[in-house]
Amino acid sequence: MKNIEIRTTNDGSVTLYNRTIQECYHSMFGARNESTHIFIDSGLKQCHKTFINVLEVGFGTGLNAFLTALEAQNSKIKIHYNTLELYPLNTGIYSQLTYAQSNKEQDLFMQLHTCEWAQPIQITPYFSITKLQADLCKMEFKQVFDCVFFDAFSPEIQPELWTTSIFKTLYEAMNSDGILTTYCAKGSVRRTLQNVGFVVERIPGPVGGKREILRARK
Repeated sequence: MKNIEIRTTNDGSVTLYNRTIQECYHSMFGARNESTHIFIDSGLKQCHKTFINVLEVGFGTGLNAFLTALEAQNSKIKIHYNTLELYPLNTGIYSQLTYAQSNKEQDLFMQLHTCEWAQPIQITPYFSITKLQADLCKMEFKQVFDCVFFDAFSPEIQPELWTTSIFKTLYEAMNSDGILTTYCAKGSVRRTLQNVGFVVERIPGPVGGKREILRARK
């Protein structure tokens, strides 16, 4: 992927920069801090269940899945992680991503990338994953989710993913107490979420990063 370059963010973790669309996969303020705050602390940890079915829009670097697998192990809560990615990274890119803090964590991170697509894979006793190389615009979900990580590229880059139709599809595919979190706090996105039925709140963003993010509850 000649259009991809690795950049170091303010917390020392890395992100990818796509030269074609001129956008990073994670915040330059701190990739790991951002993902932990938005998707783990503000989303996953707010689902008080013994089994959590997660849907992620945008597998990308695998950072969100990696952090979720670590949290599943730490909290001893069983999680099945469903993730969509239309353009998976190649080995030459993801093997250079330095999110792990030990050899054991690096093995886990690599397993998330190298495991087979389109079927459920048990990674640890508490964490399993299904990776789909699929377009969200064409998805028809046959299961319901407790938590949605909406981590697509920005509305300016991927406007087709930030529409009433997409959020309605996600709303209908979530349990009644489901939670959706996203880094994007634009007023137009908040109103679209509200229009399909979500109860939406602006909450503080990660320290040193975006001022606000959105959390939507069904």
